[in-house]
Amino acid sequence: MKKQLFDWMQENEETFSRMAKQIWDNPQLGYEETFASSLQQDFLKKEGFDIVTPIGDVQTAFYAQWGSGSPIIGFLGEFDALPGLSQQVSSLYSPVEEGAPGHGCGHNLLGTAGIEAVVALKEVMTLHNIQGTIRYYGCPAEELLSGKSYMARAGVFDDLDVVYTWHPWTFNMTANFSMQALTAIEFYFSGRTAHAASAPHLGRSALDAVELTNVGANYLREHVPDGSRIHYQITNGGLAPNIVPDKASVYYFLRGANRDAVKDLERRLIKVAKGAAMMTETEVHWELKAGCYDTLPNLTLNEQMLAAWDDLPPLSFTEDELTFAKSLQASLDSSVLAGTAQQSFVPNEISKEVLVEQVFHFPQTFRQSMQGSSDLGDVSWIAPLGQVFTTCAPYGVQVHTWQATAAFGSSLGMKGMHYAAKAMAGAALNSLLDPEVIKKAKEEFVKLRAGKLYECGIPEEVKAPSTVLG
Repeated sequence: MKKQLFDWMQENEETFSRMAKQIWDNPQLGYEETFASSLQQDFLKKEGFDIVTPIGDVQTAFYAQWGSGSPIIGFLGEFDALPGLSQQVSSLYSPVEEGAPGHGCGHNLLGTAGIEAVVALKEVMTLHNIQGTIRYYGCPAEELLSGKSYMARAGVFDDLDVVYTWHPWTFNMTANFSMQALTAIEFYFSGRTAHAASAPHLGRSALDAVELTNVGANYLREHVPDGSRIHYQITNGGLAPNIVPDKASVYYFLRGANRDAVKDLERRLIKVAKGAAMMTETEVHWELKAGCYDTLPNLTLNEQMLAAWDDLPPLSFTEDELTFAKSLQASLDSSVLAGTAQQSFVPNEISKEVLVEQVFHFPQTFRQSMQGSSDLGDVSWIAPLGQVFTTCAPYGVQVHTWQATAAFGSSLGMKGMHYAAKAMAGAALNSLLDPEVIKKAKEEFVKLRAGKLYECGIPEEVKAPSTVLG
């Protein structure tokens, strides 16, 4: 049965490579992904899936469902791009359009692999009359760390038995570790304008309040738990140097080991902003824009994906692909390669590699080891979640760079995508056929959650940005 699954996927790779390339060719930012969302919905409709969209107030979010009864198995997809990372498939910096978005995190691949997995499963389930329900979730705005949070708030993950996902990377690995929780919060200060030369004493500078908030935040860094992160961007600094600005704003990302740690950072930063407003005689209000959870790794599901890889030939690359990868790696500064080896989740033995074909698996879970965040953490607190990473770019290439965009639009990215799709589909087939897999995954999930129930970090009154699908 698994051989039939993998054979079908092998024979139909080109269909999904074409979809991934179409999305790569048409990059759109979070909550604006009308092209990818429509493309995927139309394809899945033709494949016999029922489409549910929009989800909550998120217009580009959807899920596609096929089958009936239990178990209910989900696959998470993403399709948003990043600003300013437009790049051709080239080892020289060469934007398709200067300043335009690009898929520097590989979300053109991420969602497409989920579709490849569910469609392949449907074929085998139909052939063998296998009971169960499979779903693909089209999730917008992961880069804004909030798309899945809004979807979770709408309850669309609540009845899942298990859920699978993956991420493009520079080596193959089961994700037996968690990422950080995050809060995104923007502070808006209001003051009073005045002529900055002739009457500065009559003004009340909102920009001064922003800068004092940043000073306070920087002093706060010394007194937060190890591993916490505080980063910010001034989103409005006034209109002209000779006008005391009456409006200014600053946008913060706060990261920590879990939701409780991040909520405490948020509490303390709000006090800093209030203090800055008091010192400058301005007013301040704030808006919570994201509130995602740390991820709960599920060793049971990850080992099912590892077992699927054991049934496949190892990932391999051609000489032409290796040549391209070497030239792309050569475009990196030597300090980037050295710094990559220092990242806690990078296996030491691959520091001299170009394209990593080996699979890495750590047979225990770590509640935190990757400095970064994703809104898939929310889903992992609702249902057991399995995740793998696959080689889609040369070692040393960091996501959110032009080199990553180039790799994820090339055959390197496509090969890693198909490898991930097979891992997810093979593991899901095991879950459909063996109830003990899901039972064990749920037992592990309950233990890791330790009695804490999911509560969306974004308040009900905060609405998602809206884009009408065209």
